[in-house]
Amino acid sequence: MRSLLSILLIGVPVTLILCLVGLGRGMVADSQQRARGSGADIMVRGSNAKSMLAASSATLPQEFIAYFEKKPHVVLAMGMVSHAIEVPLYMNGVDLARFDRMSGGLKYVSGGPFQGPEDVIIDRSYAEQRKKKVGDTLEMIGRQWRICGIVESAKLAHVLVPVKTLQDIDALGTKFQQVLLKVDDPANIQSVIADLKKELPDYPILTMEEVMSQIQEGVNKAGLSAFITVIIGIGVVIGVAVVCLSMYMAVLQRTREIGILKSLGGSKSFILSMILVEALMLGTGGTILGILMSFGAREIIQAVQPASFQMEIVVSWWPKVFGIILTAAILGALYPGMNAAAHDPIEALAYE
Repeated sequence: MRSLLSILLIGVPVTLILCLVGLGRGMVADSQQRARGSGADIMVRGSNAKSMLAASSATLPQEFIAYFEKKPHVVLAMGMVSHAIEVPLYMNGVDLARFDRMSGGLKYVSGGPFQGPEDVIIDRSYAEQRKKKVGDTLEMIGRQWRICGIVESAKLAHVLVPVKTLQDIDALGTKFQQVLLKVDDPANIQSVIADLKKELPDYPILTMEEVMSQIQEGVNKAGLSAFITVIIGIGVVIGVAVVCLSMYMAVLQRTREIGILKSLGGSKSFILSMILVEALMLGTGGTILGILMSFGAREIIQAVQPASFQMEIVVSWWPKVFGIILTAAILGALYPGMNAAAHDPIEALAYE
């Protein structure tokens, strides 16, 4: 029972580490997939935007749409407005006709396009998260919206609304926060960007690949890597403490057996190796249990918050976390092991 509890306690920080890494990877991959699904080649952001995670005011006037579409190689431009609805989700205001042309169209599971200014299109995962279907009302940002369509997978955002409605709500007039551009040939993307940067030096102009790279950098700067490092440190401390306590109790319970082994010629290194091997077995069992529990954690997250949080199983982290836990197990077993190896055989045989 002591060993089983030790394995369980070691498994908990393993699960926590793997879940944090998986959430970071999964949410970045989801954001990149939605950006790629837009079908755009270039993004022009508001003049005050410094990164993908930074707030951007609506500084792109309506006239920019016609201006961009007159540029060589630009076949389509679409203005967009974003509004936070719940952490970490946003709704995007889009011109649906232009968006369908740019992205290749939405794949509806049920319902269809906007029919009115208060209509909203959501993807399947957000519908499952909110337990909603077509025709239901959905409360967001203090307003009631009618769900007119549910789509298979998200493009840009899990929630799409008419851009004019969102502009009116945020009192933006006819301005946009972002404009997406589609180019006739990927080979012309850089020449289009170079041309636009000369004429619009105050506006960040990025390829969609650069946008996806900024998403990754933004998550790293948000402190996820530092947080994972802290959790790893906590995991090492827990592993050392659990193994040290477990093996210390084991040494106390086996004092007579240790005395018998030493009286039969068992060396200090032999006794120490026995304790270390058992500690490594505890660490191995805890790591395996933690990996298994990470699969269960992913299923729970997908069942409860499929749109807000996406978790990947990051297999490349399994050997890393295994090494971390085995190191903690060895450190935790050193004191009990050396204590056992130092026992006097006569005193150990007389121990009750």
